Amino acid sequence: MKTIKYFLSFAITLFMFSSCDTEDYEFGDIIAPTNLTITPEIVGKSVAKPYGDGSGVVNVVAKADDAISYKFIYNGTETVKASGQLTYNFGTTGVNKYTITVVASGTGGVTTSTTIEIEVSVVYVPPAELVTSLTGNSSRTWRIKAEGNGHFGLGPVGGSIPNEYYPAPANSKSNTGMYDDRFTFKLDGTFSHNVGADRWVFGRKTLIEQLNGPGGIADGDDVIQYPFANNAGQYTITAPSGVETISLSGKGFIGYYIGGTHKYRIFRRSANEMTLSSVDGNNGFEWWFVIVPE
Repeated sequence: MKTIKYFLSFAITLFMFSSCDTEDYEFGDIIAPTNLTITPEIVGKSVAKPYGDGSGVVNVVAKADDAISYKFIYNGTETVKASGQLTYNFGTTGVNKYTITVVASGTGGVTTSTTIEIEVSVVYVPPAELVTSLTGNSSRTWRIKAEGNGHFGLGPVGGSIPNEYYPAPANSKSNTGMYDDRFTFKLDGTFSHNVGADRWVFGRKTLIEQLNGPGGIADGDDVIQYPFANNAGQYTITAPSGVETISLSGKGFIGYYIGGTHKYRIFRRSANEMTLSSVDGNNGFEWWFVIVPE
């Protein structure tokens, strides 16, 4: 009986295989793209402007024999374009180098790649409403918004929550040299800091010593009353990686001296109020300031 059972099982299996139609799969020739070239057209490029007109716009064209699609790779971002054409809008102020890789795909998924490096100029033109707010289209003086909760404080470096670690209550720093300071921005790019009648400024212990003053009254990690004279310099408005930023020359600062880069990120702004932040010279905290017009 077992012999008959095994014979029937074998016969059924054989029948099933013999009943299946044989399918032939045929692939086309596998051809790798050749002669891959990348041509960047930097908008506004000329003999006088070898890095472009400052717009940061670059039209990139990739071509290769036997390619059916192109993948552009910049800064970890991949974009596929069958046409081989892609426009980049670079936003970092100044003349900077950018690396772009193109991968050309042929039949059967085979690829060929090449990389280019280009130098592009970006000249940032700040929005008109920002210039108007900051300078009044001539000259405008600002102060720390002492009457508001959270007018000053600190949080983690790179944080996106104002005063995440500590928001100063309204008027809580009245014993410091901060509240009577005035900060003036002029349309011509100049900046001045009037330290007020008390002739004091406020800052971080050890860092404030960069101002080369005669010392001051310390309170914990702060120097609350540090003698300092009025000072002036320049400012610029830039937008590195799309983040509007006010940069002060020399040792210029707003509200509380922290050293560092003297660059203030514009976190939030309206016609009559700005929330700024900056990282201290110890890279320990992000410091926050709310300023309003005088």
